[in-house]
Amino acid sequence: MKPTHLRVAAVQMNSRATVAENTERICRLIQSTARRGAEAILFPECAITGYWRRFTGLRPDAVAAACTAVAEAARQAKCHVLVGSPRYREGHWFNELLLFNRQGRLAAEYAKIHLTAWDTRRFSSGNALAYFHVAGVPATAIICHERRYPELVRLPVMLGAQIVFHPNAGLDPIEVSRTKRGGRDGIVARAFENQVYYVFANSVGQQEAGLWSAGDSKIVAPDLRVLALANDRDETVLTAELDLRQAGRKYARDAMRQPGFLRPFWQQGLALCRQQLRERGSGRPAGRVRGQARGWARS
Repeated sequence: MKPTHLRVAAVQMNSRATVAENTERICRLIQSTARRGAEAILFPECAITGYWRRFTGLRPDAVAAACTAVAEAARQAKCHVLVGSPRYREGHWFNELLLFNRQGRLAAEYAKIHLTAWDTRRFSSGNALAYFHVAGVPATAIICHERRYPELVRLPVMLGAQIVFHPNAGLDPIEVSRTKRGGRDGIVARAFENQVYYVFANSVGQQEAGLWSAGDSKIVAPDLRVLALANDRDETVLTAELDLRQAGRKYARDAMRQPGFLRPFWQQGLALCRQQLRERGSGRPAGRVRGQARGWARS
């Protein structure tokens, strides 16, 4: 039976100086947040390493070891963990969101498609939309800057996604950062225009080179209600109980039907998405994720 409720958490944190420090803090937060009833926990973009850092000398084996520790923490806590991390594959670094399930296995991964100027110095671009299941609930993800590309959310919602997970690493002059407070970041629009839930986990506080991260992590309901909201100063953990019966995806479903002349456009686009999911081993969009949950070590 499809779940009707899911308790989610968004972790607002600032990165530490080393991968080991970040990993230790993430693992402690997984344990404490799961004890408070969270079934799925979202961490910010590049939470494993920090986003604003020199990648010269960053070793793939060190990042893989950190992810193994996070996977084990998810297994021990018996909860789903979505964590931002660089990922080294086929000779390139990618900016990814990794989903570890209750068994501590890598259940899904999403590589950031639309890169910022800073990203392009470090990362290659992904070429696949995010579509996966968290505790049996269809979901999607975007990373940071990608809030500006609504099709990255619309298409997975048309496929069935009821939750958007959005890890972020804010990086602005403090004056710009402050303008994003109070929902002026476009996030509530993505929730409302698709009739889905939106879980946003941002970094917070002062960064290097005089830059700032606005915090403002939040969990938003399909009807624009902000169920939980962080400030722009403190590390914190937000939690909310999602009533998935409210995430009916009405507006995304309506868009597939009207205007009629666009139906072939949407049908073709969704067919391409389904084909890619099958090729990546994700199985049918309406079913459970298959073929990916074989453990972190396989990667």
